[in-house]
Amino acid sequence: VSLGTDVFTTAKLKLPDLVKEVLKPKAAVGTFAEARLLYEVDLENDHTLAPESKRYRRNCVAALLRTWPGLDGEKLLKIKLPDCKEWAKRFTGQYDEQFYNNTLGTFRAILERGGLGHDDNPARKIKRLGVKPKELLLPEPAQFEALLANMEASGAGQAHHCADLARFLAFSGCRISEARKVTWADVDFERGEIKVRNAKRSKVSNAQELRFVPVIPPMLGLLERLRGDQSPEPTDRVCILGECQKSLTRACAIVGIKRIPHHDLRHLFATRCIEAGVDIPTVARWLGHSDGGALAMRVYGHLRREHSREMAQKVKF
Repeated sequence: VSLGTDVFTTAKLKLPDLVKEVLKPKAAVGTFAEARLLYEVDLENDHTLAPESKRYRRNCVAALLRTWPGLDGEKLLKIKLPDCKEWAKRFTGQYDEQFYNNTLGTFRAILERGGLGHDDNPARKIKRLGVKPKELLLPEPAQFEALLANMEASGAGQAHHCADLARFLAFSGCRISEARKVTWADVDFERGEIKVRNAKRSKVSNAQELRFVPVIPPMLGLLERLRGDQSPEPTDRVCILGECQKSLTRACAIVGIKRIPHHDLRHLFATRCIEAGVDIPTVARWLGHSDGGALAMRVYGHLRREHSREMAQKVKF
């Protein structure tokens, strides 16, 4: 390919632009579906991603296809910026900002995998959204006790197990995926701690695979009762059930508070610890954060309104 000059210094200046143009990716496949399949193969073969991360990206792909009917049949070169803007408007009306941003990133990656270069990728011109901090509306102590009582009194066959799972999540700060993996061999009554396998840990990260959560007094009472009721083997799971969301949602409606998912019980644990005077770096370590408390400071630096009012009465001049 000619550089269009016989002056060496000019040729040196023009060479990088020409190389960039020659190596610029061209659309290698015809339709979005073909590009998506290539992306999904790469996703499955990426050994650095945890199974949860792969599952999340597959959910992003599914949401993208739901909100853009006929996208799979579109030619890559026919997907234009106005089309992407219309999709973004539809998507933001159905999902939160965080999921929108991650789905947009997945959309960009699929188009690039199909052969569209950075400058030719219309999804690159769609702006990400700012993610506002979630306001945590957590149950007060009396409300939490009422939640547990309603879960146990629901009449369902697994009612008591549902309530015990909710207790375990709230007393340990575990994610639901972590709680499912805790066995009786992980509970050390002598040391007063529970061994937890960190769920949100990248395979390329140097973060610890395990963390040790202290057995707080309410958790000790729960574990002693469960051990007495079940007479478990070391390999048995501490929590018999793997989820209790339906029971939890029903109890929230009866008590008259905002619906809380499993993960909010982790927030409840952290908030109660901070209110009890535990320093944030220690709480962060119990939660499995590896940033020394920066994330915990952003998320849990607030206190529940009732506690805040109580603390305000102690301020004197």
